[in-house]
Amino acid sequence: MKSTKCAIALGSNLGDSLTILKSAIETLKNTPGIAVKSHSSWYQTAPVGPPQPDYINACAILEVTLKPEQLLATLLEIEIKFNRLRREKWGPRTLDLDLLLYDNLILETPTLTLPHPRMTERAFVLVPLAEIAPDWVHPVTGSAIAQLLQTADCSGVQKMIL
Repeated sequence: MKSTKCAIALGSNLGDSLTILKSAIETLKNTPGIAVKSHSSWYQTAPVGPPQPDYINACAILEVTLKPEQLLATLLEIEIKFNRLRREKWGPRTLDLDLLLYDNLILETPTLTLPHPRMTERAFVLVPLAEIAPDWVHPVTGSAIAQLLQTADCSGVQKMIL
């Protein structure tokens, strides 16, 4: 079966976020139909939305044999395994897995929009994604991730020293 290159964002700001995110990467590696090709460094980032703790964010490049909707369902299942609760929009969470890019697919369904509709506005996505996929061209804007990063406000994003 043909595999497709995808990009996802990972985030956490509840519980032992770094351990949760590392475990999520391992869970992805052990999920049928998903191969983790690379992941970025970890970044401490200021939250968007209601008052809450800072996040730890990263991005990963996957090779998948799953269709976009199957991949989204799998990411949501993994979030649930890590006790993700959806109480309020942009609220704190143990784990957030967002499908950013699925090759160069442009898709709009009731449950999935590709590329992710707000990724170009979010430094906490663009900084780690530019680290591992600077030349990936956003299929809507036609700009490489590194170019999109040049116009982002990165003041709330710090690379973590571990």
